[in-house]
Amino acid sequence: MLVSGAGGASDEWAHIVDAARPEAEPKPDPSAVLTEVARFTRVCAYDRPGTTRLDGTPNRSTPVTRPTTAAAGVEDLRATLAAAGEHPPYVLVGASWGAMIASLYARTEPARTAGLVTVDGASPFLKDTLTPAQWATWMDKIRVTDPGKGLEAPDYPAAVRELRAAPAPPRGLPAVVLTSDRPWDLAVGGGSAWPAWPAAQRSLAEELRARHVTDTDSGPGIAVERPRLVARAIRDVVEQARAGQER
Repeated sequence: MLVSGAGGASDEWAHIVDAARPEAEPKPDPSAVLTEVARFTRVCAYDRPGTTRLDGTPNRSTPVTRPTTAAAGVEDLRATLAAAGEHPPYVLVGASWGAMIASLYARTEPARTAGLVTVDGASPFLKDTLTPAQWATWMDKIRVTDPGKGLEAPDYPAAVRELRAAPAPPRGLPAVVLTSDRPWDLAVGGGSAWPAWPAAQRSLAEELRARHVTDTDSGPGIAVERPRLVARAIRDVVEQARAGQER
């Protein structure tokens, strides 16, 4: 199950960008994550309420409550899976904000979760690795950014609280954490905040007991810049999950 980043619809999993020009517009491509993963397992992507397609048009989902918590994202994911008639267990793949939703689902639905992959996922440990001033600046930037009426506006402080209040990650859960290795500007002041990002990713990988892939040759858009790398990580987790079910 592919869980998109903040405000992103399902089509981001069917697009790529030129790795040499990550600033270019994404384009549909058969090497995209969705197509690559479909070669070895059933895969689904969905439009969360209040998300927008890559061409800038809102999807047909209902408006979303704002600010939007990870718990609300989990409820939407549960409803989507039930309405689609998909049967557990699931391997969850979360990009950016979607990693908060996927991680919380895995903690609260361990019997329905077979594996987890985060794709430069938002880590609750970023609150600890940034300075308090940097974290406050980032939260202020998010609060004043208005994506539009009825559109998703992630509530990161609430998501951190939700994850920390949830049960520990299931022991033995196959997991991979993919982390960008091309520094990008978090724009939170106080000098370079970049080291806080990989540090938070390391803590996330340790908490999940995950294989941590840091040699990604990518900025934060790993899914569109290095789709085959993402697909390989998903395949590894799927194969581990299948092997565990056979024992």
